[in-house]
Amino acid sequence: MNKLKYTTAAVAVALLAAACGGATPTPLTVVQTSVVKETQVVKETQVVRQTVQVQVPVTPTPAPGTQVLRWAMEGINEPGTLDPALASDSQVIFATGLLFRGLVQLDAQLRIKPDGAESWTVSQDTKTYTFKLRKGLKFSDGTDVTADDFVFAITRSLDPKVGGGNGSYYLSNIQGAADFAAGKSTTLPGVKALDPQTIQITLEQPSAYFLYQLNFITGYILSKQNVTSGGAKWYEKPVGTGPFMLKEWQHNQKLVLVPNPYYWAGPPNQLKELDLIFYGGDQGSTTAYNDYQTGAVDIIGSFGQVPIPSQFVPQVKDLPDFRSAPQFFVRYIGFNNTLKPFNDVKVRQAFARAIDKTQLIKLLGEGSARVQDRILPGGIPGSELPITPLTFDVAAAKKLLADAKFDASQKLVLTYGTEGDNAKVVEFVIQQWKTNLGVNVTAEPLELQTFSQRLTDTYNDPAKGLQMYYSVWGADYPDPQNWLSQQLRTGVGNNNGHYSNATFDKLVDQADVEVKDAAARLKLYNQAEQIAVNEVGWLPLFSPNANAMVKPYVTGLVFTGQGIIVPDWSAVRGLAQ
Repeated sequence: MNKLKYTTAAVAVALLAAACGGATPTPLTVVQTSVVKETQVVKETQVVRQTVQVQVPVTPTPAPGTQVLRWAMEGINEPGTLDPALASDSQVIFATGLLFRGLVQLDAQLRIKPDGAESWTVSQDTKTYTFKLRKGLKFSDGTDVTADDFVFAITRSLDPKVGGGNGSYYLSNIQGAADFAAGKSTTLPGVKALDPQTIQITLEQPSAYFLYQLNFITGYILSKQNVTSGGAKWYEKPVGTGPFMLKEWQHNQKLVLVPNPYYWAGPPNQLKELDLIFYGGDQGSTTAYNDYQTGAVDIIGSFGQVPIPSQFVPQVKDLPDFRSAPQFFVRYIGFNNTLKPFNDVKVRQAFARAIDKTQLIKLLGEGSARVQDRILPGGIPGSELPITPLTFDVAAAKKLLADAKFDASQKLVLTYGTEGDNAKVVEFVIQQWKTNLGVNVTAEPLELQTFSQRLTDTYNDPAKGLQMYYSVWGADYPDPQNWLSQQLRTGVGNNNGHYSNATFDKLVDQADVEVKDAAARLKLYNQAEQIAVNEVGWLPLFSPNANAMVKPYVTGLVFTGQGIIVPDWSAVRGLAQ
């Protein structure tokens, strides 16, 4: 599986940086009020909510079905798949989320709301969820959705024969899922169709974040008929319950989507077409920026790991097109804890304390990023609790390296994927280590998909894996479990660097099953996070801002730390044709 996860899931803190909306005809001079920032801060057992409102201009509504929305997908030349069980980067996850949907989804405040399910109940022990499908729910080919389709989709996401891995990470708490995903069982007892409209899911243990995981792509509803009759590349003619259908896949160019007439919430009736245009390679984001300036695309920079190139931000940050939001992304350096010299915690600490992150932020440019000294990005529940960071201290770093009896003659390689500002960041970090530690490190750039595969290889066979790597994590759902338990617990599939600490594991295991006391749960995660920071489970560098540009005629998008949320696709407008 590709471990280079980028995604675009109620959350203790939600950040809304901009919102545009309005589905009814409105004169250009009229102003609509939209919530742009909402935060909840946990103080012991009290939750404090703050709401700030701004005014956003709304453009007149063109005639229905006459517009095209052109969305730049920076960072990829071609999706490897549109199969929800296999998709793993934010661009493809975004595309699959337009074609497919699950039982639940996120609203603009990052709270769970019904989607394919119209309602659900939870047992007293919080381990059994019973969902009722929405009446009249249909796939995009007009066929009825049944509970059996959902059971088929969940089982397939966990099936080792499918060749994925997403399901085993995000659905592993379902009763029997671990054995089924490992090939030790041929049945999945935790998911049942009680009748054509009713689904029952039973968990192994209580989970405060289960509905967020169910919102992820591995929980999307698939048409059993579509998948089983469509061959190996059934997803080239997909049938889903999302707001759009795939009209055309122009390989290495774009995906052309059209409204799904059977979408339960009503089709995106202002749009006649949504084009997702690929911009891969080192200069992909720059090319997208240039195309935006010429009017060839309507949205750029919306995928957090590839925002607007930092050199352009100063000249566009005051334009009405510009959107910026702190996002749930962290850029970090991972170390292979099984290989010398990084199996020594003192070496990892020395490398961490030898980087001046404030200078890195200056290099990236004003408004591009914020220093990150911890695992959790700002806005994720638990990030409001304090952490003692490993501060920049050259003298301390040198002493740590000396205490570790570091061999300066050994070959060191920092590997990264070629996209955006990655080369600039890697060059800066390597120079910091040379200047401050006298250590020589070689940069190894790889095409993004190759880099992703090498991360997978590092997890599967660390002895033959990468020595260290510059990577990114974006939240699959806005919960600390996705950052700590899913990333740094011993043996989990996203723990590419094989970090391991028994106390850390115990703390996150306790936090994962705490469903009654939210404050106690966050304190457990906080203690675990401090251990990972002390031992450099990751070397966090910065949290990038989601710097995007959106044409003034585009409306209906809400920018959040989790990514772009579209509360109502019928309110989304593109360029009138």
